[in-house]
Amino acid sequence: MMLQLSQAAIKEILRLKQKCHKPDAVFRLGVQPSGCSGMSYTLEFDEEVGLNDALYDCNGIQVAIARSSLTVLSGLNLDYSEDLMGGGFRFHNPNATQSCGCGNSFSVS
Repeated sequence: MMLQLSQAAIKEILRLKQKCHKPDAVFRLGVQPSGCSGMSYTLEFDEEVGLNDALYDCNGIQVAIARSSLTVLSGLNLDYSEDLMGGGFRFHNPNATQSCGCGNSFSVS
Protein backbone atom coordinates (compact mmCIF):
# COMPACT_ATOMS: atom_id res chain seq x y z
CA MET A 1 0.00 0.00 0.00
CA MET A 2 1.48 3.27 -1.06
CA LEU A 3 -0.14 6.39 0.38
CA GLN A 4 1.25 9.90 0.19
CA LEU A 5 0.24 12.97 2.17
CA SER A 6 1.49 16.34 0.98
CA GLN A 7 2.98 18.75 3.50
CA ALA A 8 -0.15 20.92 3.15
CA ALA A 9 -2.38 17.89 3.91
CA ILE A 10 -0.28 16.97 6.95
CA LYS A 11 -0.49 20.51 8.26
CA GLU A 12 -4.28 20.59 7.84
CA ILE A 13 -4.76 17.14 9.40
CA LEU A 14 -2.74 18.21 12.45
CA ARG A 15 -4.75 21.45 12.70
CA LEU A 16 -8.06 19.57 12.55
CA LYS A 17 -6.89 16.95 15.03
CA GLN A 18 -5.95 19.63 17.54
CA LYS A 19 -9.32 21.33 17.00
CA CYS A 20 -11.30 18.13 17.69
CA HIS A 21 -9.49 17.56 21.02
CA LYS A 22 -8.80 13.86 20.40
CA PRO A 23 -5.02 13.58 20.87
CA ASP A 24 -4.97 9.77 20.56
CA ALA A 25 -7.18 9.58 17.48
CA VAL A 26 -5.93 8.27 14.16
CA PHE A 27 -6.79 9.80 10.82
CA ARG A 28 -9.21 7.42 9.11
CA LEU A 29 -9.35 7.44 5.33
CA GLY A 30 -12.01 5.45 3.52
CA VAL A 31 -14.48 5.16 0.68
CA GLN A 32 -18.22 4.72 0.59
CA PRO A 33 -20.81 4.24 -2.15
CA SER A 34 -22.17 7.68 -3.05
CA GLY A 35 -21.60 10.69 -5.22
CA CYS A 36 -22.25 11.20 -8.89
CA SER A 37 -19.51 8.77 -10.00
CA GLY A 38 -20.37 5.93 -7.63
CA MET A 39 -17.91 6.26 -4.73
CA SER A 40 -16.73 9.07 -2.49
CA TYR A 41 -13.91 9.51 0.00
CA THR A 42 -14.43 9.69 3.75
CA LEU A 43 -12.14 11.41 6.23
CA GLU A 44 -12.54 11.35 10.00
CA PHE A 45 -10.69 10.98 13.28
CA ASP A 46 -11.22 7.69 15.06
CA GLU A 47 -10.08 6.64 18.51
CA GLU A 48 -10.35 2.93 17.71
CA VAL A 49 -8.42 0.81 15.23
CA GLY A 50 -10.04 -2.55 14.53
CA LEU A 51 -8.70 -5.91 13.40
CA ASN A 52 -9.98 -5.21 9.89
CA ASP A 53 -7.97 -1.98 9.64
CA ALA A 54 -4.50 -1.43 8.26
CA LEU A 55 -2.50 1.24 10.09
CA TYR A 56 0.16 3.33 8.33
CA ASP A 57 2.54 6.02 9.47
CA CYS A 58 2.69 8.81 6.90
CA ASN A 59 5.25 11.38 8.04
CA GLY A 60 4.10 11.11 11.66
CA ILE A 61 0.37 10.90 10.87
CA GLN A 62 -1.23 7.60 11.87
CA VAL A 63 -3.63 6.66 9.06
CA ALA A 64 -6.19 3.86 9.45
CA ILE A 65 -7.74 2.29 6.35
CA ALA A 66 -10.24 -0.57 6.28
CA ARG A 67 -8.60 -3.54 4.58
CA SER A 68 -11.59 -3.74 2.22
CA SER A 69 -10.62 -0.29 0.82
CA LEU A 70 -6.89 -0.91 0.35
CA THR A 71 -6.99 -1.76 -3.36
CA VAL A 72 -9.13 1.28 -4.16
CA LEU A 73 -6.88 3.65 -2.16
CA SER A 74 -3.48 2.16 -3.05
CA GLY A 75 -1.26 4.87 -4.53
CA LEU A 76 -3.50 7.72 -3.36
CA ASN A 77 -1.89 11.12 -3.02
CA LEU A 78 -3.82 13.37 -0.61
CA ASP A 79 -3.22 17.09 -0.88
CA TYR A 80 -4.81 20.17 0.67
CA SER A 81 -5.20 23.55 -0.97
CA GLU A 82 -7.13 26.74 -0.56
CA ASP A 83 -8.68 28.87 -3.26
CA LEU A 84 -11.33 31.56 -3.50
CA MET A 85 -14.04 29.01 -2.68
CA GLY A 86 -12.28 27.92 0.53
CA GLY A 87 -9.98 25.08 1.45
CA GLY A 88 -10.32 21.40 0.85
CA PHE A 89 -8.57 18.10 0.47
CA ARG A 90 -7.68 17.06 -3.06
CA PHE A 91 -7.55 13.38 -3.97
CA HIS A 92 -5.21 12.15 -6.70
CA ASN A 93 -6.08 8.47 -7.08
CA PRO A 94 -4.34 6.43 -9.80
CA ASN A 95 -7.05 3.74 -9.46
CA ALA A 96 -9.90 6.09 -10.41
CA THR A 97 -11.07 5.44 -13.94
CA GLN A 98 -13.60 8.25 -13.81
CA SER A 99 -14.20 11.19 -11.51
CA CYS A 100 -16.69 14.01 -11.37
CA GLY A 101 -15.98 17.73 -11.43
CA CYS A 102 -15.97 18.07 -7.65
CA GLY A 103 -13.00 15.69 -7.41
CA ASN A 104 -14.49 13.86 -4.42
CA SER A 105 -16.56 11.29 -6.32
CA PHE A 106 -14.97 8.61 -8.47
CA SER A 107 -15.34 5.14 -9.89
CA VAL A 108 -12.95 2.24 -10.48
CA SER A 109 -13.15 -0.58 -12.99
